[in-house]
Amino acid sequence: MPTPSALLNVMIEAARKAARGLARDFGEVTELQVSKKGAADFVTNADIKAEQTLFELLTKARPGYGFLGEERGMVEGTDKTHTWIVDPLDGTTNFMHAIPHFAVNIALQREGEGIVAGVTYNPITNDLFWVEKGKGAFLGAEKRLRVAARRHLDEAILATGVPFAGKPGHGQFLKELHQVSQKVAGVRRFGAASLDLAWVAAGRFDAFWERNLNSWDVAAGVLMIQESGGKITTIDESDHDVVQGKSILASNQDLHPQILERLRAA
Repeated sequence: MPTPSALLNVMIEAARKAARGLARDFGEVTELQVSKKGAADFVTNADIKAEQTLFELLTKARPGYGFLGEERGMVEGTDKTHTWIVDPLDGTTNFMHAIPHFAVNIALQREGEGIVAGVTYNPITNDLFWVEKGKGAFLGAEKRLRVAARRHLDEAILATGVPFAGKPGHGQFLKELHQVSQKVAGVRRFGAASLDLAWVAAGRFDAFWERNLNSWDVAAGVLMIQESGGKITTIDESDHDVVQGKSILASNQDLHPQILERLRAA
């Protein structure tokens, strides 16, 4: 197995440090579930603190790089060819409800090459997914990631995200779910797109689709799918850049065209 580069080690250490704070806060969230105040404000602050930790560590390690974060938006750097893409807490609603399924995400985008490295880390399960372009995708120190080998839809478990009722895309999602669910073994909604993508790369899920995501939700996962032998594209031909997250379908090479056909029939 390849040894993580110095750059990737910077990303891993930053993710772990931000995650330590989230793990502490997660313990307090479980207590807030029974309080009258509730957890919403507390979780928002946890999110902001985690992003601040990532911003400080990553910009210190690579001072000129740009930084795109869910909370602070785009911070331009002097090095216009490199940008960190960061989601400090993917799965905020899970976190708020004391559901231990959320992740810290860091990706590095290089001009002309796309995403070149990524980390997705769930501090509660200690699942550390990491990837470097041309070197492969891995879980922890030993396991190389490979997408599942299933070839038939009726054997496949798919993951997705559900738009809230009244939000853009809810009606379209229901049509897609109808088209897909009648052909597959099951559909799951776990609430953290970055982990859904990592789980496809690891062969746990056979595919994942969702619309109206953001680049910080998917950037690390895009490279994980590619480096684990999978295929990841937009659903709509008009959405040219899959890293933007406007529409996304990830699976193995055999299932991808079958699922895409169902989604486009919706």
